[in-house]
Amino acid sequence: MTLTSTEQQAARALQLAGRVHAIEPFRVMEMVKAAGELKRAGHDVISMSVGEPDFTAPEIVAQAAMEAIRGGVTQYTDSLGLRELREAISGHYAAVHGLDIDPRRIVVTAGASAGLLLACAALVAEGDEVLMPDPCYPCNRHFVSAFGGSPVLVPSSSDDRYQLSSAHVAEYWSARTRGVLVASPSNPTGTSMTPEQLRAMVDAVRARGGFAIVDEIYQGLSYDHRPVSALAMDDQVITVNSFSKYFNMTGWRLGWLVVPEELVPVFEKLAQNLFICAPTVAQHAALACFTPEALAIFEERRREFQRRRDYLVPALRELGFTVPVMPDGAFYVYADIASLDHPQRGDSAAFSMKVLEDAHVAIVPGDDFGFAAPARHVRFSYATKYERIVEAVGRLELLLRP
Repeated sequence: MTLTSTEQQAARALQLAGRVHAIEPFRVMEMVKAAGELKRAGHDVISMSVGEPDFTAPEIVAQAAMEAIRGGVTQYTDSLGLRELREAISGHYAAVHGLDIDPRRIVVTAGASAGLLLACAALVAEGDEVLMPDPCYPCNRHFVSAFGGSPVLVPSSSDDRYQLSSAHVAEYWSARTRGVLVASPSNPTGTSMTPEQLRAMVDAVRARGGFAIVDEIYQGLSYDHRPVSALAMDDQVITVNSFSKYFNMTGWRLGWLVVPEELVPVFEKLAQNLFICAPTVAQHAALACFTPEALAIFEERRREFQRRRDYLVPALRELGFTVPVMPDGAFYVYADIASLDHPQRGDSAAFSMKVLEDAHVAIVPGDDFGFAAPARHVRFSYATKYERIVEAVGRLELLLRP
Protein backbone atom coordinates (compact mmCIF):
# COMPACT_ATOMS: atom_id res chain seq x y z
CA MET A 1 0.00 0.00 0.00
CA THR A 2 1.35 3.45 -0.98
CA LEU A 3 0.95 6.21 1.60
CA THR A 4 -0.06 9.73 0.58
CA SER A 5 2.34 12.53 1.44
CA THR A 6 0.04 13.58 4.30
CA GLU A 7 0.04 10.04 5.69
CA GLN A 8 3.82 9.84 5.41
CA GLN A 9 4.19 13.07 7.36
CA ALA A 10 1.81 11.80 10.03
CA ALA A 11 3.79 8.56 10.34
CA ARG A 12 7.05 10.49 10.77
CA ALA A 13 5.44 12.64 13.43
CA LEU A 14 4.57 9.67 15.65
CA GLN A 15 6.71 9.45 18.76
CA LEU A 16 7.67 5.86 19.51
CA ALA A 17 7.90 4.74 23.12
CA GLY A 18 11.45 4.65 24.42
CA ARG A 19 11.20 0.93 25.19
CA VAL A 20 11.20 0.19 21.46
CA HIS A 21 14.80 1.38 21.19
CA ALA A 22 15.89 -0.87 24.06
CA ILE A 23 14.72 -3.98 22.23
CA GLU A 24 17.04 -5.36 19.57
CA PRO A 25 16.10 -7.55 16.61
CA PHE A 26 16.16 -11.29 17.19
CA ARG A 27 19.18 -12.09 15.01
CA VAL A 28 18.49 -15.80 14.76
CA MET A 29 15.50 -14.89 12.61
CA GLU A 30 17.80 -12.90 10.30
CA MET A 31 19.84 -16.08 9.79
CA VAL A 32 16.62 -17.96 9.12
CA LYS A 33 15.75 -15.40 6.43
CA ALA A 34 19.17 -15.74 4.80
CA ALA A 35 18.88 -19.53 4.83
CA GLY A 36 15.41 -19.25 3.31
CA GLU A 37 16.77 -17.18 0.43
CA LEU A 38 19.36 -19.86 -0.33
CA LYS A 39 16.69 -22.56 -0.23
CA ARG A 40 14.52 -20.62 -2.64
CA ALA A 41 17.53 -20.38 -4.95
CA GLY A 42 17.63 -24.17 -5.05
CA HIS A 43 20.35 -24.92 -2.47
CA ASP A 44 20.09 -27.74 0.07
CA VAL A 45 20.44 -25.93 3.41
CA ILE A 46 20.72 -27.87 6.66
CA SER A 47 19.12 -25.83 9.43
CA MET A 48 20.86 -25.97 12.79
CA SER A 49 19.71 -22.50 13.80
CA VAL A 50 16.15 -22.45 15.11
CA GLY A 51 15.26 -23.83 18.53
CA GLU A 52 12.24 -25.76 17.34
CA PRO A 53 11.82 -29.55 17.55
CA ASP A 54 11.64 -31.25 14.19
CA PHE A 55 8.96 -33.45 15.76
CA THR A 56 5.37 -32.26 15.80
CA ALA A 57 2.55 -33.04 18.19
CA PRO A 58 1.69 -36.77 18.30
CA GLU A 59 -1.46 -37.95 16.56
CA ILE A 60 -3.31 -38.41 19.86
CA VAL A 61 -2.78 -34.69 20.61
CA ALA A 62 -3.89 -33.64 17.13
CA GLN A 63 -7.00 -35.81 17.48
CA ALA A 64 -7.85 -34.16 20.79
CA ALA A 65 -7.66 -30.77 19.09
CA MET A 66 -9.95 -31.88 16.26
CA GLU A 67 -12.45 -33.33 18.71
CA ALA A 68 -12.54 -30.00 20.55
CA ILE A 69 -13.18 -28.17 17.28
CA ARG A 70 -15.85 -30.60 16.12
CA GLY A 71 -17.49 -30.46 19.52
CA GLY A 72 -17.59 -26.68 19.45
CA VAL A 73 -15.45 -26.43 22.58
CA THR A 74 -13.74 -23.27 21.40
CA GLN A 75 -15.02 -20.49 23.65
CA TYR A 76 -12.86 -18.55 26.09
CA THR A 77 -11.68 -20.49 29.11
CA ASP A 78 -11.00 -19.21 32.59
CA SER A 79 -8.06 -16.78 32.45
CA LEU A 80 -6.03 -19.14 34.62
CA GLY A 81 -6.67 -22.00 32.20
CA LEU A 82 -8.85 -25.09 32.01
CA ARG A 83 -9.25 -26.64 35.45
CA GLU A 84 -8.65 -30.10 33.99
CA LEU A 85 -5.40 -28.98 32.38
CA ARG A 86 -4.12 -27.35 35.54
CA GLU A 87 -4.87 -30.56 37.40
CA ALA A 88 -3.05 -32.59 34.74
CA ILE A 89 0.01 -30.34 35.01
CA SER A 90 -0.10 -30.73 38.79
CA GLY A 91 -0.18 -34.49 38.36
CA HIS A 92 2.82 -34.28 36.04
CA TYR A 93 4.84 -32.51 38.74
CA ALA A 94 3.91 -35.27 41.16
CA ALA A 95 4.90 -38.03 38.73
CA VAL A 96 8.16 -36.50 37.46
CA HIS A 97 9.40 -34.47 40.43
CA GLY A 98 7.55 -35.89 43.41
CA LEU A 99 6.17 -32.41 44.10
CA ASP A 100 2.72 -31.59 45.42
CA ILE A 101 1.81 -28.46 43.45
CA ASP A 102 -1.68 -27.13 44.11
CA PRO A 103 -3.44 -26.70 40.73
CA ARG A 104 -4.65 -23.32 41.98
CA ARG A 105 -1.03 -22.09 41.72
CA ILE A 106 -0.80 -22.98 38.03
CA VAL A 107 -1.50 -20.30 35.41
CA VAL A 108 -1.90 -21.53 31.83
CA THR A 109 -0.49 -19.00 29.38
CA ALA A 110 -0.24 -18.31 25.64
CA GLY A 111 3.21 -19.84 25.45
CA ALA A 112 6.13 -19.41 27.82
CA SER A 113 6.70 -15.95 26.34
CA ALA A 114 3.32 -14.80 27.63
CA GLY A 115 4.20 -16.33 30.99
CA LEU A 116 7.42 -14.34 31.17
CA LEU A 117 5.58 -11.19 30.15
CA LEU A 118 3.04 -11.73 32.94
CA ALA A 119 5.82 -12.32 35.46
CA CYS A 120 7.65 -9.16 34.43
CA ALA A 121 4.41 -7.16 34.40
CA ALA A 122 3.75 -8.28 37.97
CA LEU A 123 7.24 -7.88 39.39
CA VAL A 124 9.32 -5.38 37.40
CA ALA A 125 8.85 -1.65 37.93
CA GLU A 126 10.47 1.30 36.15
CA GLY A 127 14.20 1.33 36.86
CA ASP A 128 14.33 -2.08 38.57
CA GLU A 129 17.37 -4.19 37.83
CA VAL A 130 17.04 -7.88 37.07
CA LEU A 131 20.11 -10.12 37.03
CA MET A 132 20.55 -12.82 34.41
CA PRO A 133 23.51 -14.79 33.12
CA ASP A 134 25.40 -13.85 30.00
CA PRO A 135 24.93 -15.66 27.63
CA CYS A 136 21.17 -16.13 27.83
CA TYR A 137 18.04 -16.19 25.69
CA PRO A 138 17.86 -12.67 24.20
CA CYS A 139 14.13 -12.18 24.69
CA ASN A 140 14.54 -12.52 28.46
CA ARG A 141 16.29 -9.18 28.70
CA HIS A 142 13.77 -7.64 26.33
CA PHE A 143 10.85 -8.81 28.49
CA VAL A 144 12.42 -6.90 31.38
CA SER A 145 13.07 -3.82 29.23
CA ALA A 146 9.48 -3.82 27.97
CA PHE A 147 8.30 -2.99 31.50
CA GLY A 148 10.89 -0.30 32.15
CA GLY A 149 13.35 -2.54 33.95
CA SER A 150 17.09 -2.79 33.40
CA PRO A 151 18.44 -6.24 32.59
CA VAL A 152 21.89 -6.74 34.11
CA LEU A 153 23.78 -9.41 32.21
CA VAL A 154 26.33 -11.12 34.43
CA PRO A 155 29.26 -12.69 32.55
CA SER A 156 29.24 -16.42 33.23
CA SER A 157 31.70 -19.11 32.24
CA SER A 158 32.12 -22.83 31.95
CA ASP A 159 33.20 -22.84 35.61
CA ASP A 160 29.60 -21.87 36.50
CA ARG A 161 28.10 -24.05 33.76
CA TYR A 162 27.24 -20.69 32.10
CA GLN A 163 24.71 -20.11 34.87
CA LEU A 164 24.08 -17.43 37.48
CA SER A 165 25.68 -18.41 40.79
CA SER A 166 25.12 -17.30 44.37
CA ALA A 167 28.51 -15.55 44.15
CA HIS A 168 27.25 -13.60 41.13
CA VAL A 169 24.15 -12.58 43.07
CA ALA A 170 26.28 -11.31 45.95
CA GLU A 171 28.63 -9.41 43.63
CA TYR A 172 26.10 -7.79 41.30
CA TRP A 173 23.16 -7.14 43.64
CA SER A 174 22.58 -3.40 44.10
CA ALA A 175 20.06 -1.14 45.75
CA ARG A 176 18.07 -1.21 42.49
CA THR A 177 18.13 -4.99 42.03
CA ARG A 178 14.70 -6.56 42.26
CA GLY A 179 15.38 -10.18 41.35
CA VAL A 180 16.83 -12.69 38.90
CA LEU A 181 15.69 -14.37 35.70
CA VAL A 182 17.46 -17.64 34.84
CA ALA A 183 16.86 -20.70 32.69
CA SER A 184 17.78 -24.29 33.50
CA PRO A 185 18.50 -25.92 31.06
CA SER A 186 19.65 -22.83 29.25
CA ASN A 187 19.36 -21.47 25.76
CA PRO A 188 21.97 -21.12 24.18
CA THR A 189 24.26 -23.37 26.21
CA GLY A 190 22.07 -26.40 26.96
CA THR A 191 23.48 -26.51 30.50
CA SER A 192 21.52 -26.89 33.72
CA MET A 193 22.19 -25.72 37.23
CA THR A 194 23.17 -28.48 39.62
CA PRO A 195 20.71 -28.88 42.51
CA GLU A 196 23.31 -27.39 44.86
CA GLN A 197 23.94 -24.44 42.54
CA LEU A 198 20.22 -23.82 42.14
CA ARG A 199 19.52 -23.94 45.87
CA ALA A 200 22.41 -21.62 46.68
CA MET A 201 21.30 -19.12 44.04
CA VAL A 202 17.66 -19.16 45.21
CA ASP A 203 18.74 -18.79 48.85
CA ALA A 204 20.97 -15.82 47.96
CA VAL A 205 18.09 -14.07 46.18
CA ARG A 206 15.54 -14.78 48.91
CA ALA A 207 17.98 -13.53 51.58
CA ARG A 208 17.93 -10.18 49.78
CA GLY A 209 14.15 -10.05 49.53
CA GLY A 210 14.14 -10.52 45.76
CA PHE A 211 12.18 -12.63 43.31
CA ALA A 212 13.49 -15.61 41.36
CA ILE A 213 11.95 -16.42 37.98
CA VAL A 214 13.22 -19.76 36.66
CA ASP A 215 12.56 -20.73 33.06
CA GLU A 216 12.22 -24.53 32.95
CA ILE A 217 10.88 -24.95 29.42
CA TYR A 218 13.66 -27.38 28.44
CA GLN A 219 13.59 -29.37 31.65
CA GLY A 220 11.76 -32.30 30.05
CA LEU A 221 14.75 -32.60 27.71
CA SER A 222 17.32 -33.57 30.35
CA TYR A 223 19.76 -36.34 29.48
CA ASP A 224 22.32 -37.15 32.16
CA HIS A 225 20.30 -36.82 35.35
CA ARG A 226 16.81 -36.58 36.73
CA PRO A 227 15.65 -32.97 36.37
CA VAL A 228 15.22 -30.92 39.55
CA SER A 229 12.65 -28.13 39.56
CA ALA A 230 13.31 -24.89 41.39
CA LEU A 231 9.91 -25.45 42.99
CA ALA A 232 11.61 -28.05 45.17
CA MET A 233 13.83 -25.31 46.60
CA ASP A 234 11.32 -22.65 47.62
CA ASP A 235 7.57 -22.22 47.12
CA GLN A 236 8.14 -18.49 46.48
CA VAL A 237 10.00 -19.21 43.24
CA ILE A 238 8.10 -18.50 40.02
CA THR A 239 8.70 -21.10 37.34
CA VAL A 240 7.89 -20.89 33.64
CA ASN A 241 7.23 -23.93 31.47
CA SER A 242 5.92 -24.71 28.02
CA PHE A 243 4.31 -27.28 25.77
CA SER A 244 6.66 -26.22 22.96
CA LYS A 245 9.85 -28.16 23.57
CA TYR A 246 9.40 -31.53 25.34
CA PHE A 247 5.77 -31.74 24.17
CA ASN A 248 6.61 -30.62 20.59
CA MET A 249 3.78 -28.04 20.34
CA THR A 250 5.64 -24.87 19.30
CA GLY A 251 2.99 -23.23 17.13
CA TRP A 252 0.16 -24.11 19.50
CA ARG A 253 1.33 -21.27 21.80
CA LEU A 254 0.73 -22.87 25.17
CA GLY A 255 2.72 -22.68 28.39
CA TRP A 256 2.24 -22.29 32.11
CA LEU A 257 3.50 -20.61 35.25
CA VAL A 258 3.64 -21.85 38.82
CA VAL A 259 3.36 -18.88 41.15
CA PRO A 260 3.14 -18.40 44.94
CA GLU A 261 -0.42 -18.86 46.15
CA GLU A 262 -0.75 -15.27 47.34
CA LEU A 263 0.14 -13.96 43.86
CA VAL A 264 -2.48 -15.96 41.97
CA PRO A 265 -5.08 -13.12 42.04
CA VAL A 266 -2.45 -10.71 40.70
CA PHE A 267 -1.54 -12.96 37.78
CA GLU A 268 -5.20 -13.71 37.12
CA LYS A 269 -6.01 -10.00 36.89
CA LEU A 270 -3.12 -9.39 34.52
CA ALA A 271 -4.00 -12.41 32.36
CA GLN A 272 -7.62 -11.28 32.12
CA ASN A 273 -6.59 -7.88 30.83
CA LEU A 274 -3.60 -8.75 28.66
CA PHE A 275 -4.55 -12.10 27.10
CA ILE A 276 -8.08 -13.08 28.27
CA CYS A 277 -6.93 -16.72 28.11
CA ALA A 278 -4.57 -19.12 26.38
CA PRO A 279 -5.78 -20.70 23.10
CA THR A 280 -8.74 -22.89 24.00
CA VAL A 281 -8.23 -25.60 21.37
CA ALA A 282 -4.58 -25.92 22.32
CA GLN A 283 -5.56 -26.36 25.97
CA HIS A 284 -7.94 -29.21 25.16
CA ALA A 285 -5.31 -30.81 22.94
CA ALA A 286 -2.68 -30.53 25.67
CA LEU A 287 -4.76 -32.74 27.97
CA ALA A 288 -3.77 -35.64 25.71
CA CYS A 289 -0.07 -34.92 26.35
CA PHE A 290 -0.34 -36.57 29.75
CA THR A 291 -1.75 -39.88 28.53
CA PRO A 292 0.58 -42.91 28.75
CA GLU A 293 0.57 -43.19 24.95
CA ALA A 294 1.74 -39.62 24.42
CA LEU A 295 4.29 -39.70 27.24
CA ALA A 296 5.88 -42.82 25.76
CA ILE A 297 6.31 -40.95 22.45
CA PHE A 298 7.82 -37.91 24.17
CA GLU A 299 10.31 -40.09 26.04
CA GLU A 300 11.31 -41.85 22.83
CA ARG A 301 11.91 -38.45 21.22
CA ARG A 302 13.91 -37.27 24.23
CA ARG A 303 16.21 -40.26 23.79
CA GLU A 304 16.60 -39.38 20.12
CA PHE A 305 17.66 -35.83 21.05
CA GLN A 306 20.24 -37.35 23.39
CA ARG A 307 21.54 -39.57 20.58
CA ARG A 308 22.03 -36.48 18.43
CA ARG A 309 23.86 -34.64 21.22
CA ASP A 310 26.11 -37.63 21.88
CA TYR A 311 27.17 -37.58 18.23
CA LEU A 312 27.41 -33.83 17.65
CA VAL A 313 29.46 -32.65 20.63
CA PRO A 314 32.40 -35.05 20.08
CA ALA A 315 32.23 -34.38 16.32
CA LEU A 316 32.50 -30.62 16.85
CA ARG A 317 35.37 -31.06 19.27
CA GLU A 318 37.15 -33.22 16.71
CA LEU A 319 36.78 -30.41 14.16
CA GLY A 320 38.45 -27.94 16.53
CA PHE A 321 35.48 -26.29 18.21
CA THR A 322 35.80 -25.88 21.97
CA VAL A 323 32.83 -27.13 24.00
CA PRO A 324 34.09 -26.95 27.59
CA VAL A 325 30.89 -28.22 29.23
CA MET A 326 28.80 -31.08 27.92
CA PRO A 327 25.26 -29.70 27.47
CA ASP A 328 22.98 -31.84 29.62
CA GLY A 329 19.62 -30.59 28.32
CA ALA A 330 17.67 -28.74 25.61
CA PHE A 331 19.00 -29.21 22.06
CA TYR A 332 21.83 -26.68 21.80
CA VAL A 333 25.62 -26.64 21.71
CA TYR A 334 27.37 -23.34 22.45
CA ALA A 335 30.75 -23.71 20.79
CA ASP A 336 33.86 -21.53 20.95
CA ILE A 337 35.39 -20.93 17.50
CA ALA A 338 38.57 -19.15 18.65
CA SER A 339 40.73 -22.27 18.35
CA LEU A 340 39.63 -23.07 14.79
CA ASP A 341 42.05 -22.80 11.89
CA HIS A 342 39.82 -20.37 10.03
CA PRO A 343 40.20 -16.66 9.13
CA GLN A 344 36.83 -15.76 10.70
CA ARG A 345 37.52 -17.49 14.03
CA GLY A 346 37.34 -14.13 15.83
CA ASP A 347 34.07 -13.00 14.25
CA SER A 348 31.16 -15.35 14.86
CA ALA A 349 28.79 -13.36 12.64
CA ALA A 350 31.15 -13.53 9.67
CA PHE A 351 31.95 -17.17 10.43
CA SER A 352 28.26 -18.13 10.60
CA MET A 353 27.60 -16.42 7.27
CA LYS A 354 30.60 -18.18 5.72
CA VAL A 355 29.30 -21.54 6.97
CA LEU A 356 25.88 -20.75 5.49
CA GLU A 357 27.19 -19.53 2.13
CA ASP A 358 29.91 -22.14 1.59
CA ALA A 359 28.68 -25.21 3.49
CA HIS A 360 24.95 -24.44 3.36
CA VAL A 361 24.62 -25.11 7.09
CA ALA A 362 22.67 -22.54 9.13
CA ILE A 363 23.99 -21.82 12.64
CA VAL A 364 23.64 -18.77 14.91
CA PRO A 365 26.37 -16.30 15.94
CA GLY A 366 26.83 -15.55 19.62
CA ASP A 367 25.89 -11.87 19.41
CA ASP A 368 22.22 -12.77 19.88
CA PHE A 369 22.85 -14.03 23.38
CA GLY A 370 24.68 -11.29 25.24
CA PHE A 371 27.98 -9.49 25.55
CA ALA A 372 30.33 -12.08 27.07
CA ALA A 373 32.66 -12.95 24.16
CA PRO A 374 29.86 -13.31 21.58
CA ALA A 375 32.33 -12.98 18.69
CA ARG A 376 33.96 -16.23 19.83
CA HIS A 377 30.82 -18.33 20.05
CA VAL A 378 28.22 -19.91 17.79
CA ARG A 379 25.14 -21.92 18.67
CA PHE A 380 24.25 -25.21 17.02
CA SER A 381 20.71 -26.57 17.36
CA TYR A 382 20.39 -30.33 17.00
CA ALA A 383 16.62 -30.15 16.61
CA THR A 384 16.94 -31.71 13.18
CA LYS A 385 17.25 -35.28 11.93
CA TYR A 386 20.29 -37.30 12.96
CA GLU A 387 21.24 -38.04 9.35
CA ARG A 388 21.17 -34.34 8.49
CA ILE A 389 23.41 -33.57 11.48
CA VAL A 390 25.92 -36.15 10.26
CA GLU A 391 25.80 -34.55 6.81
CA ALA A 392 26.27 -31.06 8.31
CA VAL A 393 29.38 -32.24 10.17
CA GLY A 394 30.74 -33.58 6.90
CA ARG A 395 30.18 -30.25 5.21
CA LEU A 396 31.88 -28.42 8.09
CA GLU A 397 34.85 -30.73 7.79
CA LEU A 398 35.20 -29.87 4.11
CA LEU A 399 35.05 -26.16 4.99
CA LEU A 400 37.51 -26.32 7.89
CA ARG A 401 39.83 -29.00 6.50
CA PRO A 402 39.79 -28.56 2.73
